[in-house]
Amino acid sequence: MKKIFALLVLAGSVNAAVAADIVGNPKAGAAKVEMCIGCHGIPGYKATFPEVFRVPMIGGQSAKYIENALQGYKKGERKHPSMRGIAQSLSDQDIADVAAYYAQQPSNTAQK
Repeated sequence: MKKIFALLVLAGSVNAAVAADIVGNPKAGAAKVEMCIGCHGIPGYKATFPEVFRVPMIGGQSAKYIENALQGYKKGERKHPSMRGIAQSLSDQDIADVAAYYAQQPSNTAQK
């Protein structure tokens, strides 16, 4: 029993160490944002699915915030169906790259 517990603890710490090694690459992220630009790249854009809402501009947003949001959609903690589908298609490295890309973009808060 102690061996199983020790093995589980070791596996968990290795998993955490691997997750900590993921560093976002904004250049790689530029090639991964095609699905994002259609909504998040249009000032004042409002989407109608699943309900009418203003889509936030994410350029200049904190990379950590974007990563947390995408991970929340991926895990089902955030409920928007389109974002959940997109986030589930991304690896942890993809998420870090997209977040790094948007964090380096100029902030565009103009709403029309």
